[in-house]
Amino acid sequence: MLKRVFVAPDPGRVRLRFAGRAVIGIGLAVALCGLVGHSLVAAITGGLAALLALFTVTDATVRQQAVTTALLPAAGLPVLALAAVLHDQPVARDLSFLAVMGAGVYARRWGPRGHALGVFAFMTFFAAQFLHTVPQQLPELYAAVLLSLAASSAVRFGFWCYERRLPPVVVPAPPEGRGLARITTRQAVQATLGGAFALGLGQVLSDQRWYWAVGATWWVFVNTTSRGETLVRGFRRVLGTVIGIAAGFFVAIPLEGAGAPTAAIVAVCVFGIFYTAAVSYSWMMFFVTVMVGVLYGVLGVLDASLLWLRVAETAVGALGAVLAVLLILPVTTHAITDAWIRKALRCVHACTAEAAERLAGSLSADPGPRVAELDVLLGRVRLSLAPLVHPLSPLKARKARARQVLALLDDCVREVRGLASIAADPAASHDARLSAACSRVEEAVEELLRQESRQARGAERAAAQPGAALDHPALAHLHGLERALGDLAAPLHSSPRAPIAA
Repeated sequence: MLKRVFVAPDPGRVRLRFAGRAVIGIGLAVALCGLVGHSLVAAITGGLAALLALFTVTDATVRQQAVTTALLPAAGLPVLALAAVLHDQPVARDLSFLAVMGAGVYARRWGPRGHALGVFAFMTFFAAQFLHTVPQQLPELYAAVLLSLAASSAVRFGFWCYERRLPPVVVPAPPEGRGLARITTRQAVQATLGGAFALGLGQVLSDQRWYWAVGATWWVFVNTTSRGETLVRGFRRVLGTVIGIAAGFFVAIPLEGAGAPTAAIVAVCVFGIFYTAAVSYSWMMFFVTVMVGVLYGVLGVLDASLLWLRVAETAVGALGAVLAVLLILPVTTHAITDAWIRKALRCVHACTAEAAERLAGSLSADPGPRVAELDVLLGRVRLSLAPLVHPLSPLKARKARARQVLALLDDCVREVRGLASIAADPAASHDARLSAACSRVEEAVEELLRQESRQARGAERAAAQPGAALDHPALAHLHGLERALGDLAAPLHSSPRAPIAA
C-alpha cells in the first residue's frame, strides 16, 4: 500500500500540487481566523470549511468551481443554524441530521455541484455536533466560515490556480434511471436508513460521541454507486481508522495540545489527506483519524478511551452502511460495472473518430479531451471492479474476468493515447489504411455495445492484419486497439460466474 501511495504515477504532479495548495489554503484560513480574534472553535470550523471547499469542489472548469464554492455558504450556514437551535432537542436533532444526510446523497444526481453542496451541508451539521455548537456562537462561526472560504478561494482561484493550464476534464455522470431505478434515489434511502441504524447503536455506545457512527456511514457512501464498492469502502474506512488510532497513541496523546507541534502535525495530515485521496482510501482515513485525534487534544478532551470509542463508532457506522446496501434496494456491482464499461467503450469510439478526422486533415477535430475523459472513465471502471479484484474476494472466476477486463481496457487506453499523440503531430499525413483501420475499430466497439457474441469474428479480423503493413505508427496503435477490443468480447459476453477459460 505504501508503494501504491507514494510511488504511484502522478502525471503533471497534480496530486502534489493539490495537496500543497490545500496546506496553504487551509493554513491561511486558520491564520486569518486567529488574527481577527476568533475563538478556537471558530478557527476549527473555518478550517473545516476551507478543507471541504478545496477537497469536494470538483467541477470540470475553473468558472464552475468558483460558482460552486460561492454557493457553499447557502448550503452550510442554514444547516449550521438548524443544528445549533436543536442542540438541546435530541429527537428533532436526530431526525434533522438524517434528513440532511438523505438530502445530501440525493443531491448527487445534479453532478459535482450537487455532490459538493450535499457534503458541505452534512459536514456542517456534523461539525456542530463535534463542537457542541449553540445559537450564541452562530455570528462568530458564520464570520469564520465566510472568511475561511474567501481565504481558500484566494489561494485556489488566484495565487495557485494550476487548473487554468490543464485541459478541462469532463466528469462523467453515474448511470441513472428513473424513480427507484435511479441510483441516487436508492442510495439516499440506503444512507438514511443506514444512518438511522448507526445513530441508534452509536448512542448506545456513547450519548456524547454518537455522531461518529453517522459520519462513518455517510463517508462510506460518498463516491460509491454499487453494494460492492460500498462494502470495500467500509472495510477500508475501518482499516484506516484502526491504523490511525494506533498512531494516535504515539502522536496525539503525547502532544497534549501543544501549539506548534499540533499545527505541524495537522499540516502533515492535511497534506496526506489530499495527496493519498485519489489512490488509497485507507491511508486517507489514517490521516483524517490522526488529525481528529490531535484536534481533540487541542480541545482538551483526548484520552485513550476516546480513541477506542472512535474505533467502535466507526465500526458501527460501517456496519450500518453494509446492512443498508445489502438489504435495501441493492445496486449490483455487475450492473454498475457494465454501465461504466459501456461509457468507456463509447469514449474509445469517439476518440478514434476524432483522431481519424484529425489525421484526414480536419483542424477542428481534437481527440485530446476525449483521452482525458477516457482516463476518468477507466478510473470509474477500476472503482466499480475493486470489490471483485480485492485480495479478500472469494469469487475466483469473477476476479479473473475482472482482471482481464482491466488489463484489456488499459491496452485500449494506451493505444488511444498513442493514436491521439500522433494525430496531434502536424506532420502526420493521411493514409487510406488509417481510415479503414479506424472504421474497423468503430465497428468493433459497436459490436461490443450490442452485446452480440461475435468473439470468433473479432479474433479473425484482428489476426488478418498483416504485420508488414504496420509501417505507419498510427496503424500500429489502431491494430493494437482492434486486437484489444476483439479480446474484450470473451469476458464481456460470457456469464459473470462462468470460468474465464470458457
